[in-house]
Amino acid sequence: MNLDSIFDNNKQWIHNKLAVDNDYFTKLGSGQNPELLYIGCSDSRVAAEDLMGLEPGDVFVHRNIANMVISIDLNVMSVVNYAVDHLKVNHVVVCGHYACGGVKAAMQSADLGILNPWLRNIRDVYRIHKAELDGIKDEEKKYDKLVELNVQEQCINLIKTAAVQKAYRERDLKVHGWVFDIHTGKLIDLKIDFENILEHIMEIYHLD
Repeated sequence: MNLDSIFDNNKQWIHNKLAVDNDYFTKLGSGQNPELLYIGCSDSRVAAEDLMGLEPGDVFVHRNIANMVISIDLNVMSVVNYAVDHLKVNHVVVCGHYACGGVKAAMQSADLGILNPWLRNIRDVYRIHKAELDGIKDEEKKYDKLVELNVQEQCINLIKTAAVQKAYRERDLKVHGWVFDIHTGKLIDLKIDFENILEHIMEIYHLD
């Protein structure tokens, strides 16, 4: 990749935007009012706005390895709180993707140094769902299922937070779990049962 070409691409992008709307950047500079927070994977093949067909300003985005929501990660927790409490988003999406390198690494026993504590959270997902996963003999299907279960568990981690619980009570905020099929381009809604999960964890995780 020639980095100089990026700046040429940027000039062309500006030209294309202004050709459609001469006030595009004036509007962009006036502020943001996104409807949803997207928490996705850092994988270079998964571009949040592109796969949803959205434009800059439409979605608040956080990305990390394997789309994790970890309570002691100040980065993701700061993003969640800012998006929910200040931007007042009404939807929070955790989006994983098939062929996720982070999830695959967690299925292996290799020592990956500084990545070990991060991947341990995915291995915890495997531990929670071990019986179901071990019942899948095809390794690729097991891998895909772990991607889906990881999304589900990260949604549950979101539902445990005070910001999400408060926004649910006050304005019916919803948490969604999606998977991007990198082989077909399709976005798949896992149809996480938000209300049911909330009801079952409230006894332990309820926060006023």
